[in-house]
Amino acid sequence: MSTTPEPLNAALALAAAGFPVLPLRAGKVPFGNCRTCKTNACGGRPNMKTAGPCRCPAPCHAWAAATTNPHVLTSLAWAPVWREAVAVAYHPGGAGLTVVDLDNAAALAWARVTLPATRTVPTTRGEHWLYRGAMPSANAVRPGVDIKSLMQYARWLGPGTGRMALLPEAVRTLVVKEDTTPAPGEVASSVPARATWSREVATGCRHTERYVRTGLERGLAMVRARIESGAGSQAFGVARFLAAQHTGCPGPCGLAAIGEEIVTAAVLVGVPEAYARRAVTNGLEAAVERAA
Repeated sequence: MSTTPEPLNAALALAAAGFPVLPLRAGKVPFGNCRTCKTNACGGRPNMKTAGPCRCPAPCHAWAAATTNPHVLTSLAWAPVWREAVAVAYHPGGAGLTVVDLDNAAALAWARVTLPATRTVPTTRGEHWLYRGAMPSANAVRPGVDIKSLMQYARWLGPGTGRMALLPEAVRTLVVKEDTTPAPGEVASSVPARATWSREVATGCRHTERYVRTGLERGLAMVRARIESGAGSQAFGVARFLAAQHTGCPGPCGLAAIGEEIVTAAVLVGVPEAYARRAVTNGLEAAVERAA
């Protein structure tokens, strides 16, 4: 008879299928860091938000330790945690996936009306909806809705049912939080000078300058028109559309400068710069991912 802990057997099967995995302890949470990595004294792993030099062989740093390497999973450093593990988690972003975690009946009802059908996995209180494509993670994007993808883990609850759909824009825009009504007495009358698009920064673009400027000005006008709400989401959509026009160019196309102009337009109608920048970055990256 095999003495391999059941969670490890499940983890090895998942790893073989391309899912980076990690063990979960009682409470369904990752194991704590070792003494060397405690309080992130090691500097963190290279793939974390703040990249660090850590190469610890133990499963430290939660999702950042997730791996598909069977030699790591069965190593002596991981053996003690598997003996205590009660479940297995995986890193959705590392597998090229996004999990929409729907935590109650109201969230489920919203998803069934708003999001395209995809593979679903039952959970204790709701469902996980799985989409092909990775994106930034965010908690509480709506009441009872979390997004688990990059830099986050999800508990493995089974393969689910249904055909997995491509990650829709409706999910990507959930991470764009905005406040398009400036506080009383605070008017965004000016913003710092930013780089603008020109032929000098787009030496590899196959389009004429008139074509690019016309499309950009139309997009900026759409963002500026959102003076009540939705400017952040509009900035995402404009960035994604404009970037998609350049996927066939030999490059460079000056997309960073285009993004800066979209950020400026969103800030001018009241979107906090951090949110505007995140929306535009997500939009530019989404176009690249779709073309890949």
